[in-house]
Amino acid sequence: MSGHSKWAGIKHKKAVVDAQRGKAFSKVVREITVAAKQGGGSPDANPRLRLAMAKARDVNLPKDKIEQAIKKGLGELPGVSYEEMVIEGYGPGGVAILVEALTDNRNRSSAELRNVFSKHGGNLAGAGSVSWLFQKKGSILVKASLIEEDRLMTIGLEAGAEDIRLEGDLFAVITTPHEFETVKQALATQQLTWESADLAMVPSSSVRVDDPHTAKQLLTLLDALEDHDDVQHVSANFDIPDAILAEHAA
Repeated sequence: MSGHSKWAGIKHKKAVVDAQRGKAFSKVVREITVAAKQGGGSPDANPRLRLAMAKARDVNLPKDKIEQAIKKGLGELPGVSYEEMVIEGYGPGGVAILVEALTDNRNRSSAELRNVFSKHGGNLAGAGSVSWLFQKKGSILVKASLIEEDRLMTIGLEAGAEDIRLEGDLFAVITTPHEFETVKQALATQQLTWESADLAMVPSSSVRVDDPHTAKQLLTLLDALEDHDDVQHVSANFDIPDAILAEHAA
């Protein structure tokens, strides 16, 4: 997983920057709408909605937009109906890629995402081809400069974290989805801030990509998938050296 958490941190910062141009707003609005439709409009009783609202605050989505999205999900306001879809495929270097999307037109989204894969050296795979490699986990990234590893271990594991890994200049605190909020709260109680905190599809194994050209092609594909309006999450099982990731981010 070396380098993978750094990529997650880069994605989070990019979403915040994109929000300055309003680009990230539509993604969080869709997520809030679907979360409210599936689990109700109370964030206290709906963990998915609570997480979506936290993301909305991260990108400075206005409060009235959040409330409108919840009302659309509850059917109190008219709005587009979105359905969830998962696209599986492979990228350059044989890296497995899992794409989670919310769409109002499955056929359109499938065709557009297939084109993104093929344009950047990837290809689609059948349902179940790569999803078995991933498990949903809570992932909280904390700058290593903020806390000693032993102290973070004590706080995290006592709160229910599964694992804590040092990856470059970040600690990755891994939890089950059920314990995610509890661990976040434990870190917040200690006045610890995080680079990102999200439920993510974490791979059980990784593919090493050392060749700079292949790595750049892969990262360009992942960026293009992330930029698609319908895409909410992109997960991949790559292991790319930090230096290549840093160069790409720059």
